[in-house]
Amino acid sequence: MTRELKIGLAAMLMPTAFLLATPAVAAEPDTARFQLERSGDHFVRLDRKTGAMSICQDQGGNLVCRMAADERSAYDDELDRLSDRVTKLEKTVASNKGSNLPDDAEVDRTLGIMQKFMRGFMGMAKEFQNEEPNTKPLPQKT
Repeated sequence: MTRELKIGLAAMLMPTAFLLATPAVAAEPDTARFQLERSGDHFVRLDRKTGAMSICQDQGGNLVCRMAADERSAYDDELDRLSDRVTKLEKTVASNKGSNLPDDAEVDRTLGIMQKFMRGFMGMAKEFQNEEPNTKPLPQKT
């Protein structure tokens, strides 16, 4: 490997190594996201990020939360919308027979074009390597 190629590879791999070495900040829980307020014998939980409210009760030492009625209907509506979307997508995939891959003739044609390109490129590279370097001194312009 040439020195320039090694430096280029190192420059490309360094950011990846840095990202892999840093701890995952997104994995930390957001402790200020929820707010609990006591309301009689139950709690009301407010999600400060989304604004969703849930009613929570203490059952056997565990806090069990359920969505409010109006949020439940919105949740069900969203589930129905997503279910319809999944059904349409499944029909589309079934009509395409699940494959948009090229057939063998298209693959062979593409490989032929790539081979022709690479042969031409490698030919030009060999021509540049076989040229004799210009040994004449360059004129001084100063």
